[in-house]
Amino acid sequence: MPLVVEFTVEPFVEGTPGPHVEAAIDAAKGDGLRVDFGPFGTSVSGDDPDLVLAATDRAVRAALAAGASRVSVLVSQDDAPPL
Repeated sequence: MPLVVEFTVEPFVEGTPGPHVEAAIDAAKGDGLRVDFGPFGTSVSGDDPDLVLAATDRAVRAALAAGASRVSVLVSQDDAPPL
């Protein structure tokens, strides 16, 4: 069953993601995972929970190191995208 993690990095200005948002997205990429950037957050999904959680850890750490004030994370284990 796929694991889906959605994260939102703040501060966020729609249409102009800052370096802290871009750092998180770049850190999440790789390992054959799907990374989707949207207007309200970014999702990372894949069939291997260990890879998805490792990508989440990298993304959160990268966002904070690049100046994020907050990172919100939602994890779901099903075929439905997170709310």
